[in-house]
Amino acid sequence: MVSMLENVIKTYRRGIELNNYPKDFEELILKPQRILHVNIPIKTSKGLKVFEAYRVQHNNFLGPYKGGIRYYENVTLEDDIALAMIMTLKNSLNNLPYGGAKGAIKVNPKELSIEELEKLSREYIRAISIIIGKEIDIPAPDLGTNSQIMAWMIDELSKIEGFNSFATITSKPLELFGNPIREYATGYGVAFISKLIGEKILDGIENKRVSIQGFGNVGKWSAYWLEKFGAKVVAISDSSGTIYNENGLDIEEVEKIKMKTNKLTEYKDGKKIEDPNYSLYVDCDILIPAAIENVITLNNFNKIKAKIIVEAANNPTQYEAEKELLNKDVYIVPDILANSGGVIASYLEWIQNLNWYFWDEEKNKKELEKIMKNSFEKVFNKFEKENLRSLRDAAISLSLERLYKVAKIRGYI
Repeated sequence: MVSMLENVIKTYRRGIELNNYPKDFEELILKPQRILHVNIPIKTSKGLKVFEAYRVQHNNFLGPYKGGIRYYENVTLEDDIALAMIMTLKNSLNNLPYGGAKGAIKVNPKELSIEELEKLSREYIRAISIIIGKEIDIPAPDLGTNSQIMAWMIDELSKIEGFNSFATITSKPLELFGNPIREYATGYGVAFISKLIGEKILDGIENKRVSIQGFGNVGKWSAYWLEKFGAKVVAISDSSGTIYNENGLDIEEVEKIKMKTNKLTEYKDGKKIEDPNYSLYVDCDILIPAAIENVITLNNFNKIKAKIIVEAANNPTQYEAEKELLNKDVYIVPDILANSGGVIASYLEWIQNLNWYFWDEEKNKKELEKIMKNSFEKVFNKFEKENLRSLRDAAISLSLERLYKVAKIRGYI
C-alpha cells in the first residue's frame, strides 16, 4: 500500500515537473520547516496513559501556518506531514494568506471520558502554545475533533497568554465568535464545487445521481446541500455498510436514522449492502469519497462507474489509480479544491476575529462561494486552455506557481 506521504510527494513532484522548476525549489518545498513531537501524560480511569502528539508546520511563505488538529488512534507523523503539505497547496490555490500545518494526537477520543478528553485537549494546546499564535499558526478541528474541543483549547491558550486570543483558533462555537457556516462549510463547498463541475460536464446538477462514501460531518452536509441543489443522492455509506436507492435517498430521514442508531443500514427505503466500499462502485454521475485517504487504488479503480469524482476527503485517490481513471476519461476534482470550504470559512472567521467585526450567515456563505468559484474557474480554465492531463495538474500547477514566485521574491531560491 502506497502511503499518504508518498502520494503527496509524487503530486508535488508532478507539479514541479509541469512547471519546470529547479531542483532547489524541490528541495525547499518538500521539507517541513518545523516539527514538534511531544508526549502527553494523562491520568485516566484506567491508569496513566501517555499520548503521542505532533504539530507539523510545513511552509509559511504566504503567511501564518494554518491547519487542523486530528484525534485518531492510527495517525502517524508521516500522515501529519502529508496533511500539512496538502494544506500548503490548498491555501495557495485559494489565494489565502496562509501556509500549511497540521496537528494530531494518537488517540481514540471515544475511549476517553469528557473530563479526560478536556484534560488531553488542554495539555496538548499547552504543549504547542510556544509555536502558535494569531499571526504565527492558527489551528482548527479535523478528524475526531470539534468546536467544543476548540473551545477548551482557546480557553487554555487565553490563560497562558493572559488575554482572550480568539483569533488564534478557528471553528470555535458561535458564543466564542466562531463562523456561523463553519459546521457545514466543508460539505457546502463540496456540494458547490459538484454543482460547478456538473454545469461544465453534465449540463447541470439537477437530477444527477450522486454516491457518497462516508457520512461524517463532510459527507452529511455534502448530501444535504446536494439535495438542496437538486441532485439525486442514490447511495451513502458508513462503517455499517451502504444504502442505495436508484430513485434517491431521503437525506433528512437518513440523518435521523444515523443520529438514532449510528447505523445507516437501519434506513428502510432502499437496498442495504454490507460493504461500505460499495458506494464507490455505484452507477452514478458524481462520486464523492468523503471518508478517509487511499480508498481509490489500483485494486479497485476499474469498478468505478462515475463520470466525475469530487474528493471530499484528503488524498482519497492514489496517484497511480488516478492515471488509470484519467485513461477512462473520468474527471477528478482534487481535494485541495473540492474540500477547501472548511479552511476558507476558517479564514473568514479569522479575519472577523482580528477586526472584531462580524458578518451574518448569508454574508459568510457568499464570501465562501466567491473564493471557491474563483478558484474553480482558474483551475478549469487552465485545464482546458493548456490541454493538461487532469484538473489536479492544473490545481497543483497554480498552487506551486504562487509558492515559487514568493519563494523567489523572498530570496529563498
